[in-house]
Amino acid sequence: MPAPTLLPVVVTGLDVRFGARPVLSGIDLTAQPGRRIGLVGENGTGKSTLLRAIAGTLPSRAVTAGAVERPGEVVMLGQETAFADAHTVAEVLARTLAPLRRMVAEVERLSARLVGGEVGGGEATAYAGALDLAVAHDAWDADRRAAEAAERLGLGALDPTRPVGTLSGGQRTRLALATIMTTRPACLLLDEPTNHLDDVAVEQLTAFLRDLPGVVLLASHDRVLLDDVCTDLFDLDPRPDGALGTDGEGGRRFGGGWSAYDEHRRAARRRWEETYEVQQEELARLRALTRISTLAIAHDRAPRDNDRHYYSFKGGRVERTLARRKKDAARRLDDAERAQVSRPRPPLRLRADLTGGGPAGRLVQVRDLEVRGRLHLSRLDLDAGRHLLVSGVNGSGKSTLLGVLSGRVRATSGSVSVTARSVAELVQDVVFERPGRSAGATYDALVGAERAAATPLRELGLLPHAQLGTPVRLLSVGQRRRLGLAVAIASAPDLLLLDEPTNHLSLALAGELEEALETTPGTVVVATHDRWLRRRWDGDELVLTAPAQVPGAL
Repeated sequence: MPAPTLLPVVVTGLDVRFGARPVLSGIDLTAQPGRRIGLVGENGTGKSTLLRAIAGTLPSRAVTAGAVERPGEVVMLGQETAFADAHTVAEVLARTLAPLRRMVAEVERLSARLVGGEVGGGEATAYAGALDLAVAHDAWDADRRAAEAAERLGLGALDPTRPVGTLSGGQRTRLALATIMTTRPACLLLDEPTNHLDDVAVEQLTAFLRDLPGVVLLASHDRVLLDDVCTDLFDLDPRPDGALGTDGEGGRRFGGGWSAYDEHRRAARRRWEETYEVQQEELARLRALTRISTLAIAHDRAPRDNDRHYYSFKGGRVERTLARRKKDAARRLDDAERAQVSRPRPPLRLRADLTGGGPAGRLVQVRDLEVRGRLHLSRLDLDAGRHLLVSGVNGSGKSTLLGVLSGRVRATSGSVSVTARSVAELVQDVVFERPGRSAGATYDALVGAERAAATPLRELGLLPHAQLGTPVRLLSVGQRRRLGLAVAIASAPDLLLLDEPTNHLSLALAGELEEALETTPGTVVVATHDRWLRRRWDGDELVLTAPAQVPGAL
């Protein structure tokens, strides 16, 4: 039997506004089945918004122009899973399997009626449709696939009666992925799918996405995932250089993964900057020509009494020449001004030290630490100036360890000594108590007037000046993370604790942060799944194991 026809996603002239704020403008994008398109661009350029528009979950008033054609079945995994906290793991998996089992039951019911000769042409058509749907989802194999996905994603060890609300972020994400791997949707939309995932889960996700025959659109800051999975990238950051691929008013498409794209992006940026400099030099020359005087044309000796007639004649020629040259320069200047490229926007750059120098000696000493059910660590000694990478599978206690060192989490037993004068922590889920307050006012309130004056938010390079007055609730997840990072480093702490610091950051800023981590003089502890960062880490590393296993030590 031939495979059922899979349909593309077609976005035409899409404009999206939230109130008076435009988010997307003139987006044209076609995603054919079998293509895996990664959405990239600075935070706030609308990657999540475009996914929601394709999923059909945006408020109708937000879409002010354009159209979206989508397959009948679209599944979206957002940055926050949509499970009800009260549902158990078993209930979630059962709800996932239920429609697939109904597909099989419907095919069998209609098949039995056809064999018995009880149906006419209408039900024969219904049978064909039901069969196509079941085949498209490989529904007969759903139970085995669900069990295999749960096992491969590490969910087999979870108590099936455990409520979803008690799961960690990584466990919730893996549960969501298990449901997707079971259903095999015709169109899959993923927003930061590798956040909270360990290497094993990411490998399973990568293999699944490569094998999925339908449309895949994903927004991700995971540079390794963009390299390993994507057939195309779609850049939503509107830049007028026009050097990277097929242009749309609000985006451009590029064939290939992250490494190739990044090389072309950097080259295009250099060409843009060089073109701008050359054009500005030419504009300055033409502007000077429009101001030329007669002295620049006739600068000979002063006239004598016996050749005043000659000078009168020559002076008229000079004036006419001057007028002609000025007119020509003005025309060329007008043409050049219309044709000039815009000034390249300076990229956001982290312009602050992450930490202070701090005191010498040992800042952290841990012995026989236990946080019941979450973390076991026999020993950790951390001297001033050391940079420590904490890695390990989900549930091994990376975030818990950072919480203990910051004082946010209490130990069940063991001893913890932190002698740093100042400790700052960036948690995974940054929440601000007053979301209606502006980013600038939030920063000032959290760091205090004295520190805010000494280290203004606008000078850190983490948020554009235009966003300082934006209410926190209107910032993207990545922008809120940047604001949280700004608060953490404002005092140049002796000990800086960063939990998944590159999550939700733009790819450019993630690179800036990695460079800052290499050179900062103070003590830093980084917990991360970021494979790009980990591959380039040259400091110390602590690998944690799950609490039921042998405790890690350093």
